[in-house]
Amino acid sequence: MSVQRVLALVLGGGRGTRLYPLTRDRSKPAVPLAGKYRIIDVPLSNCINSGVQRIYVLTQFNSVSLHRHIRRTYTFDPFSGGFVEILAAQQTLDSAGWYQGTADAVRQNIRYLQQPDIRHVLILSGDQLYRMNYADMLATHTSRGADVTIAGIPVHEEAASALGIMRVDGDGRVEGFLEKPQTKAELDMVRTDPAWIEQQGIPAQGRSLMASMGIYLFNRDCLVDLLTKTDYQDFGREVFPAAIRAKRVHLHPFDGYWEDIGTIRSYFQCNLDLAGSAPPFELACAEAPIYSRGRFLPPSRIDGASIRASLVSDGCVVEQGAVIENSVIGLRCRIGRNVVIRNSVILGNDFYESSDEISANTSRGIPLIGIGEGSIIEGAIVDKNVRIGRRTRIVNDHGWDESADSDRFTVRDGVAVVPKDAMVPDGWQPEPGLKGQAGSAKS
Repeated sequence: MSVQRVLALVLGGGRGTRLYPLTRDRSKPAVPLAGKYRIIDVPLSNCINSGVQRIYVLTQFNSVSLHRHIRRTYTFDPFSGGFVEILAAQQTLDSAGWYQGTADAVRQNIRYLQQPDIRHVLILSGDQLYRMNYADMLATHTSRGADVTIAGIPVHEEAASALGIMRVDGDGRVEGFLEKPQTKAELDMVRTDPAWIEQQGIPAQGRSLMASMGIYLFNRDCLVDLLTKTDYQDFGREVFPAAIRAKRVHLHPFDGYWEDIGTIRSYFQCNLDLAGSAPPFELACAEAPIYSRGRFLPPSRIDGASIRASLVSDGCVVEQGAVIENSVIGLRCRIGRNVVIRNSVILGNDFYESSDEISANTSRGIPLIGIGEGSIIEGAIVDKNVRIGRRTRIVNDHGWDESADSDRFTVRDGVAVVPKDAMVPDGWQPEPGLKGQAGSAKS
């Protein structure tokens, strides 16, 4: 069956508190990824590569930069009928409130689903990294005569406590669902025979649990029925379990790289994994590229620096003596002499400073946009448009797990984060008694 009658809805998520401070000024799907992309580019690219060209992105928090990115990036041939549009929360005659959950967000926009030429609705998450051809999922859906199809990935027991686990029969029909099972008894209730997993062409490799990926394909009328006859607010916790009881729900097995990047720690680790010499997810894929906004930037200039296992984006200047290891360097980064960057994610800059601005800031003692001479950054995330002076030290030396928010340094999940637009003066480093520090040092 053709994907031309599939409508995709990408759920932009809530406030993104687990990704704060990266979500202080932007929505979660707009957070930069791998130097030159944004997280939203992943599901949108999967749609385009699968032939799904009618896409809505549902969001309500800090959506200005997301609007701007989508408007500048995703323009389709006017004769194709394709589009990517934002559906932000708004007051209407039928609704006057914020989205109360993922299902409520779709319910408030249900009129867009009821166009006469829509047969299937694809529900996607806006904070995952993976590569999937949704046409294959549609083929599974139609061949099984399903009302709902959910993508699932086999996982080991130790990963199950953070995921929703499904129980399937020998035909692949989903018979049960358990959110975040904790005990062996609970795991045994939803365990899948590894031999069945092998029969699907997926090496089990000790995995005996099928986790929900949060990717759903509904018959349009089935989804409308589920949303209009209930007041369920969340797909994973309410709509999907109800569908299992009342509808024909099937599994679409998947075995590839898949990462939920909804926390600072997972975001940080995902970026570093992409920078490695053998990345688990290959950005350079001729068959299914990741698309993003085209920019008119010069090539990066690197002068006598040492760079190993890193991604360096367009428009950067890396001066003599700099050492960059296992890191991601974003767009327009200016990295001074003898700077050391290890195991870090530098998001880059939105603009270059002009000569007049450089002269004025220098005369006033204001650090230039970028990373000043002799500074050390290790195990950190540096957000956009940050001014880091000379001989600074952005390192979580004291082993804090968390810290209170400050204008130049905070810690989340053990990762040091310099917020967007921060200014760090020459010689600065975090001290044990740093004002506002809420976390305690590890022994």
